[in-house]
Amino acid sequence: MQQDASELTPGLVLVHGNRAEQLRDVLVTWMRHSPLAPLENECLLVQSNGIAQWLRLALAQNDCGGIAAALDFLLPSRFMWQAYRSVLGPDAVPEDSPLDKDALIWRLMRLLPTLVGRPEYEVLQRFLANDDGARKRYQLAARLADLFDQYQVYRADWLQAWSEGRICLPDARGVAQEIPPTQAWQAHLWQALLDDLQTDMDPEVVQAGRVVGRAAIHEAFMARVMTDESAPRPQGLPRRILVFGVSAMPRQTLEALAGLSRWVQVLVCVHNPCAHYWADIQGDRDVLRAQFRRQARRPGMPDMLDEAALHQQTHPLLASWGRQGRDYISLLDEFDDPAQRSRWSPVFAALHQRIDAFEALAGTTLLEQLQEDIRDLRPVAETRALWPAVDPVQDDSLRFQVAHSAQREVEVLQDQLLAAFQADPTLQPRDVIVMVPDIEAYAPYIQAVFGLYGRKDWRHIPYALADRSTRHADPLVVVLEQLLTLPQHRLGINEVLEWLALPALRQRFDIAAEDLPVLQDWVQASQVRWGLHADHRASFQLDQDPQAAHGHTWRFGLQRMLLGYAVGQDAPAWHGIEPYGEPSGLQAAVLGGLARFLDTLDHYWRLLSESATPAQWGGHLQALLDDFFLTEADEAMPLNQFRERLQDWLQYCETADFQEPLPSAIVVEHCLSGLDQGGLSQRFFAGAVTFATLMPMRAIPFRQVCLLGMHDGAFPRVRPPSDMDLMALNPRSGDRSRREDDRYLFLEALLSARDRLTISWVGHSIQDNAEQPPSVLVAQLRDHLDRGWSLADGGPSVAQALSCHHPLQPFSRRYFPLQAASGPQGLFTYAAEWRMAHAPQESVAAAPGLPPLVPSDAPLTLQALRTFLLGPVRMFYQQRLHINFYEADLAFPDNEPYVHDKLEQWQLKDTLLVAASQALDAISTDTPDTASMQSAADQAVWQCLARLQGSGALVGGGAGQADYAGFICPAAKTLE
Repeated sequence: MQQDASELTPGLVLVHGNRAEQLRDVLVTWMRHSPLAPLENECLLVQSNGIAQWLRLALAQNDCGGIAAALDFLLPSRFMWQAYRSVLGPDAVPEDSPLDKDALIWRLMRLLPTLVGRPEYEVLQRFLANDDGARKRYQLAARLADLFDQYQVYRADWLQAWSEGRICLPDARGVAQEIPPTQAWQAHLWQALLDDLQTDMDPEVVQAGRVVGRAAIHEAFMARVMTDESAPRPQGLPRRILVFGVSAMPRQTLEALAGLSRWVQVLVCVHNPCAHYWADIQGDRDVLRAQFRRQARRPGMPDMLDEAALHQQTHPLLASWGRQGRDYISLLDEFDDPAQRSRWSPVFAALHQRIDAFEALAGTTLLEQLQEDIRDLRPVAETRALWPAVDPVQDDSLRFQVAHSAQREVEVLQDQLLAAFQADPTLQPRDVIVMVPDIEAYAPYIQAVFGLYGRKDWRHIPYALADRSTRHADPLVVVLEQLLTLPQHRLGINEVLEWLALPALRQRFDIAAEDLPVLQDWVQASQVRWGLHADHRASFQLDQDPQAAHGHTWRFGLQRMLLGYAVGQDAPAWHGIEPYGEPSGLQAAVLGGLARFLDTLDHYWRLLSESATPAQWGGHLQALLDDFFLTEADEAMPLNQFRERLQDWLQYCETADFQEPLPSAIVVEHCLSGLDQGGLSQRFFAGAVTFATLMPMRAIPFRQVCLLGMHDGAFPRVRPPSDMDLMALNPRSGDRSRREDDRYLFLEALLSARDRLTISWVGHSIQDNAEQPPSVLVAQLRDHLDRGWSLADGGPSVAQALSCHHPLQPFSRRYFPLQAASGPQGLFTYAAEWRMAHAPQESVAAAPGLPPLVPSDAPLTLQALRTFLLGPVRMFYQQRLHINFYEADLAFPDNEPYVHDKLEQWQLKDTLLVAASQALDAISTDTPDTASMQSAADQAVWQCLARLQGSGALVGGGAGQADYAGFICPAAKTLE
């Protein structure tokens, strides 16, 4: 039945399939068969930016001319709140929930001090003791806000019981269970939150029936949907909702979508790895057994599974890794109406599509055989009987790479990709995805290895890093965070000069890029080390004389430079500060920008060191952004995001009536944390090899999928539950678990690989080459391969035959054999620069030998022995080859010169001797009075020491006095 833009049949349609491409084709065909009005947007619910961009690319292909427009990609949680407002009305549902996580933090911050004195909050009272600066209270409020946010989604019945005054934990069947006595305060705190919200509401809003809390709003929403059957579609709801790429949704969301289907056409594309019913392939089968099953049991499988024979009837990897998918599909079965399926099946058939879009695989490679086994729920015994023996040389669809470090993993990956691109001209960089447990840990190695070859080098592979933290990846945000935390920084010379290297900051103070090298030389020569001024140093609780603390600060160095520009190098000291005369002419104009920059730093250091109310912080931080940064339009996004986050925080505080003065650290941490929150605007597909974090709901098909960092302890990632988390003590089917998410994610990664799956881990110690185990998931996969397949050559282990153990170094001789080996164990590298080091000896011209070593008659000194033991190779180069190595230290010293090296000591002593000699030469030779000569020399030495201290060559205070003695005594002896 053809549907036009004015008529869309409402209803809930669930389409299952084991291949994302097949589900995508169903979605695209459905949208083209039933297009919306020209100015009407499609509403698509996705869970990751990768899925959103993949769908955009698919929709832009074929007949669309490369254009995909009028598409609203939303996160399910955000859409649900919009739906609540559309159905219940904006008067009943606020634009933002006052019990959302971010808003709840600041309400708890205000309430906790008023509650902890009560007996039921004794546990919290102990935790919040000695809480200077409200740091512990903020951490507790953030933890509780996250906890209550989870309860609103997964334990709405608990919150409902607590709001009614029942201190208990209802189970999935509604039976009240006793709450642990040490956790009963959570129920009291929830009641206090609801009472506080009712108190804050205007009387008119209360009379209007505004509902508070996501759980209560959802209950009111479902009541309206189920009772008001004759109502037309509420204004604001889309006529069609498409759900794609979501591998888990809470019951609330599914209930809401099912309710909306009475007005809206809802199409849910479900990535289901198995074509048969598999929801009870686990221990607790009775909990998951439903009245209706979307899929039938596999032929030959009994209706009631025997616990002892469970492993003989199911696929072991699906049983071990698929808990999250099992729970989700079982939950979907509760909303899957057979009558609706019968009604929609002819429509799909007319489109040459299937409502059960499962696709059998040919099984031509080991990877396809493994995926087909999962689709068909095939046990190990049938796998071994069905598939032929594996020939690792011919079948490269599955590989294991074992290295000594993360860097070696990336280097091996680069060689493997170069080989793949060379072997298959149709393979493009965009067809490859590399996923790691933590992209921040691998990003430096990826940039170092894949950025080694320039674009003109044929070995260059374009790559893109996704999921990187803005706070670590964007230099502008890095500097912003450091400026916002000024009271915690020493402001060393290297740190501040790095800030000035940022164009957005440098331009604000009219400092040109070409002025930086000169400014760096002047700052270093002025003996700037760390600290703005003496007051800044005093904030670090240093017991230092104010005059001594002023030396080697930025203000001290600036005063030296300005004084030298004004009066010259040879002018006398001003207040004990010696002029530095290098700045002169037009170049000295840069000192004006430096002075304004240091004054601005001083201003905000004082502001950020004091507590302030939220309204005051809003003004301070907005002014900080304007005073420090001058950005172009295309560079201002991070600053605009921070401004938006700051405005949101001010709104939360106003809504929660929180006006307490706060230290800057809490405000800054809260505002900066929002910059790393995920969304659907991050760049994912960039026409290059994509490096990304292993994240749930990212089962996008790629021709090659590479998993790095799959060693024991790194994956599945361990996140111990909080002691306050009652969900961990009372789990239910469908609860989210980081460990179970990672297991299902590993399964999705295996299923999303089309041509090849490469798994890599650090399998050898970099210290002693000791073997280290892979992730338990990799170990299970390798064990399954050994039990389900055999080798064509009769070898004992398929997993071992598919594995390659790489040497510690990329220049190992094993990479350059005289005859290259084939198969998985064959080592190779495209780093041809190392080949010359292993060239046959006969092809290398003989170099002239060194002359014979002539033993020295000089006695061996302790210093010579020490030098040899510290660096025997260095000493060989110096004495035999006459080559000296000097390490260039690119960083400036950022500590006061308490200790001087030998050269500096000689230079200081020479300066003192020259000053004393000049004083003696000035004495008349007619009166050679020894006492007068001694007095003149002493006076000259002390004046010289004062000048050295005024120039920063020597430190002041007690340490400086001790330093003086070390130079005066040798100088006096020399004069004598």
